[in-house]
Amino acid sequence: MTSAVRSRALARGLVLVLFLLLTSSAATPLLGAEFDSGRADFFVQANGETIPYEVFALFLMPGENLSLEAPGPKGTNLVLSTEGEVVPSSRPGRWNWRAPTTPGLRVLEIAQSQGSGRMTLNVFVLVPAANVVDQKLNGYRIGRYPGTPFRGLSVYRPPSGFVEVTPENSATAVSPHFTLGQFLCKQADGFPKYVVLRERLLLKLEFLLALVNERGHRADTFAVLSGFRTPFYNASIGNVPNSRHQWGGAADIFIDESPKDGVMDDLDGNGKVDLADSQYLYRLFEGVTGSPEHREFVGGLGVYGSTSAHGPFVHVDARGYRARWGKL
Repeated sequence: MTSAVRSRALARGLVLVLFLLLTSSAATPLLGAEFDSGRADFFVQANGETIPYEVFALFLMPGENLSLEAPGPKGTNLVLSTEGEVVPSSRPGRWNWRAPTTPGLRVLEIAQSQGSGRMTLNVFVLVPAANVVDQKLNGYRIGRYPGTPFRGLSVYRPPSGFVEVTPENSATAVSPHFTLGQFLCKQADGFPKYVVLRERLLLKLEFLLALVNERGHRADTFAVLSGFRTPFYNASIGNVPNSRHQWGGAADIFIDESPKDGVMDDLDGNGKVDLADSQYLYRLFEGVTGSPEHREFVGGLGVYGSTSAHGPFVHVDARGYRARWGKL
């Protein structure tokens, strides 16, 4: 074989190797490589929270004033509108918007006047808790909240209102990777149903979802085993009377992606789904609790194994103080 022939053969071999590498990587992408955090090109501050996402939910009482602010240079290039009408700004990057007096979903759009950045705020105007009669709201059983806030903390005061959930709005996005319907109470009552949901819980769930994808576990959302619980339902399952689920501030979650079968994935790779998988998530979440990004999300973290009714899961909440439980 001449040197020219050998050179051509070597070149063809290199092309073949490169082709195989490219097609192999395309067929089996890195875990988490396609995850989109859903972050916007800017952030806003509202309801005491910093919101960095392209879509997010806010919860207001009828007639309540919402102050929105987009700090920094990017805030001067933003326009707020609702139902096609521009909301006047009090100054660049700052608006005051008053919620309608009737409950329901309203959509606020924030867009860059120069650029393509956008943010959608799905604003749920709540049904006042004063409408609860005989522990029911339009026939939906709510139950009774504790008369004294746990530890005297304001986050344990009875909610001022409830989101009315219908078949039509249950699929509404409340953050980039979660929908309103994922947090419904599991009691058997039909629609309309009612939910309490905290913005800070949604922010924490998005933070943790980005974390598991960063660590190589591809997940488009968490499966929510239990989100909101009415006091009626919480008592019916024998749970503690101060469970954060009743205030819309807690979620029992697991990863259910491969396969989607209603139970936790085998995260630790031991060939079975068991307590070790929820322990794996627990340790992953615990590992970031001291980070600056997590300081706004201080709360509870619990680990649970399988029962005849469910697979393993972890509990997360944003109660404002540290709490840990479960077997490790």
